[in-house]
Amino acid sequence: MDAGMPQVRVWVDGRLVGPAEPALLPLDHGFTVGDGVFETAKVVDGVVFAADRHHARMDRSLAGLGLSPLDRDRVQEGVDAVLGVGPMSFGRLRYTVTAGPGPLGSERGTGGTTYLVTGQEQEPPPRTTAVAVVPWARNERGALTGLKTTSYAENVVALAAAKRAGAAEALLPNTAGELCEGTGSNVFVVLGEVVMTPALTAGPLAGVTRALTIEWLRAEGVEVVEGHLPVAVLDEADEVWITSSVRDVCAVTRIEVTGPATTATGLELPAPVVMPRSLGDGAGPVTRFAQEMFARRAAVDRNP
Repeated sequence: MDAGMPQVRVWVDGRLVGPAEPALLPLDHGFTVGDGVFETAKVVDGVVFAADRHHARMDRSLAGLGLSPLDRDRVQEGVDAVLGVGPMSFGRLRYTVTAGPGPLGSERGTGGTTYLVTGQEQEPPPRTTAVAVVPWARNERGALTGLKTTSYAENVVALAAAKRAGAAEALLPNTAGELCEGTGSNVFVVLGEVVMTPALTAGPLAGVTRALTIEWLRAEGVEVVEGHLPVAVLDEADEVWITSSVRDVCAVTRIEVTGPATTATGLELPAPVVMPRSLGDGAGPVTRFAQEMFARRAAVDRNP
């Protein structure tokens, strides 16, 4: 842990544990094969934002993996324990459900699920960022498409490439060459006065902040189109922003492009067909409106 960073608070199956204390069984399927789902939510003044929406999405992810619905009382016990450690003016809460102990293979055991809740206080993230488009593609027809699972190794590789390019987030196409999503965010572009974002059928995760942004913008009279967008739309966009549960609406100031890549099987992936560009300070009029609108509405209703 970085010096000066608040300690991570950890609760596992009914008890608070130290962040370095062993707490999971070595044969937990969430560890051995990544068989689990999770949610990340922001905490503001000790309150989890949009908790019901996060719970509903976790139910969809659990159903997609063939696991039992979320035990809300059980996860709330963990949330209360983690937030009860001390004040948290702003922070990140993550809760995870795995398939529990299982064999050393893809077949599941019968020992029941594992529940894990973690939280950490942090500074609010910046309102602007740089992104990098990477060559690896999201499979919009995969078994895990649209599910928030613990199988995140692809995101780790993509994000590391983006950081080498000087960006804080990676944007990925899908296998059809369409704009899809970030490693932990959804992406929006502005063309004229129209806001556009990849449709869920293009393969992105159904972000909680994405949904709220779309709903609230439409309620304010802004035209929002969910569609199948070529990656090259990033060359034409007047404004670009990303959304996530902790970032809210974050303006993109710069778009970088990583080089080509070669997979472990020797397949050569060409560099993305977009050009690096600067978008100034990222504070275009539609982006500013979206940021201000989201902040205003979120302050009024912490569980929209």
